[in-house]
Amino acid sequence: MSLVEQLSGTFVNVAAVLLGTLLGLTVGSRLPERTQRTLLQTLSLVTLFIALDMAGNLNRTNGGNIPGVILALISLAAGAVLGEALGIEEALGRLGDSLKRRFRGGGRFTEGFVAASLLFCIGPMTVVGGLQNGLTGDNSTYVLKSTLDGIAALALAGAYGIGVGFSTLTILVVQGGISVAAGYFAASLLGGADPSVLKTNPFVLLLTGTGGLMIAGISWNLMLAGLGWEDRRVRVGSLLPGLLIAPLALWLTRLLLP
Repeated sequence: MSLVEQLSGTFVNVAAVLLGTLLGLTVGSRLPERTQRTLLQTLSLVTLFIALDMAGNLNRTNGGNIPGVILALISLAAGAVLGEALGIEEALGRLGDSLKRRFRGGGRFTEGFVAASLLFCIGPMTVVGGLQNGLTGDNSTYVLKSTLDGIAALALAGAYGIGVGFSTLTILVVQGGISVAAGYFAASLLGGADPSVLKTNPFVLLLTGTGGLMIAGISWNLMLAGLGWEDRRVRVGSLLPGLLIAPLALWLTRLLLP
């Protein structure tokens, strides 16, 4: 798989953010609140479709006699306990608040750059999309994320200005790094298997399916934001350790329950 294929989703994401920033600088601030809420609800429905499609991969893998969906449930439950114990959701919030306070004196350019970088690069779609793109060449998650980020960039640019567009540098480093690292992992540890083989790898299927369930949480949060009920959102950040636990859980069950 070529480097361009591994980074295709990242390039699409960068282009979407740049386009969203350009539109935000011209018309973003003029959109009425009702239109913004309707757009969020529409994105929520599309995100749910993609999430369920990804989660369907759980039916194609198992650990011994344990179905993939049960492994995903165990992984997310354990990840939630660990994530809450570590305070990941709160830590992400404090990081954003700290950076905003630190750079406020630098002007709206810096504040927009920091706010957009955090929004676009912290979350399960960044990790899942990078692994998916780097391992199999499938950039569908990053294409979906690009739609979300492009519209978010439109709104942010209307408030902060052109600094939002420079968050594409962060996207290139973070998302591109994950994709390239995943591709290197595939080439060095999985024998350079082609994408068609990797797409059926049980570890990739479990990771993709588990990530799909997390993305369903993002869909729920988008719908709540569209309805003005953000206080009832899923704490997706606290579920992030589940992505690390899932392949370990599959390895253990296949070792103990051949």
